[in-house]
Amino acid sequence: MPRRPVPLEDRSTHLLDARVRAFFHHLPRAVAGDEESVHQMRVAGRRLRVTLPLLAKKPTGGPVRRARRTLRSLIRAAAPSRDLDVRLGLLDAAIPSRSAASRETRSLRRRLVAARRRGRRRMQDALLDQGLAGLRRDLRVVLRRRGDELPAVLGRLDALRDAGGAEILTLLREAGDRFDPEALHHLRTRVRRLRYAAEVDAEIRDVPAKAAKRLKALQEHLGTIHDAYVVATWLGRQAAGAEKRRQVELAEEARRFEAAFLEESRARHRHHLGADPTGVVLAALARMGHPEPMPLRLAQ
Repeated sequence: MPRRPVPLEDRSTHLLDARVRAFFHHLPRAVAGDEESVHQMRVAGRRLRVTLPLLAKKPTGGPVRRARRTLRSLIRAAAPSRDLDVRLGLLDAAIPSRSAASRETRSLRRRLVAARRRGRRRMQDALLDQGLAGLRRDLRVVLRRRGDELPAVLGRLDALRDAGGAEILTLLREAGDRFDPEALHHLRTRVRRLRYAAEVDAEIRDVPAKAAKRLKALQEHLGTIHDAYVVATWLGRQAAGAEKRRQVELAEEARRFEAAFLEESRARHRHHLGADPTGVVLAALARMGHPEPMPLRLAQ
């Protein structure tokens, strides 16, 4: 069934409403500890944080500022639990057969499962401690005011594109070909924000989201570099602890996995460099800038 066209003057309101609904759709199951819902809640929360100051009628007003602050707290509260989910998934993928795994490998996995269990409980408490009632009130105020008029929205999108694009290109230039996981993770956060702005841009203009797709691919690849590195770091801590306790075999197994994940992170970084990330960003910015006149398609 074809999508019903949204009138031009209603697009900002329609998109704001959709972003709010998406966030609250995933929140209850995330609070209950469902792994996929935690991930989707964080994605929807980030999208909403980017969308609010672009589309809201009073982007610097109290309701928008408070809502963005609460959303950031919710996203951060869920981060440790989500990171442990990712670590466990990567470790499981590196174990060909759990039944045939060594005693030391099974021990490392049990430790990670236990850490995830503790992280899940802390996350649930932290999410419930956030000002959810206040967030709902602030977002209702934003929605009652409706989305801003198109010229204002497009101006904000252009400003974010220019500032965000310049920052990303600077970060890429400064990083060069160095393997610096923390710098690459920071770059990923900037790419992600620009990607979500590109999604808004495509929705508002009713054009294909080609810029967002390019940026998503870059963001996800940077994510694989970071994820493998984080697992390696955790394994390094496990090895150091085992060495202090003179658990030689456990320490050796942890070091073996640490080296494998570190090499995986470096290999993905080499692939990242070979994929011309600067060219990807420039192409996405050009798509968002519409260098050739592209009239907005009015709904019939």
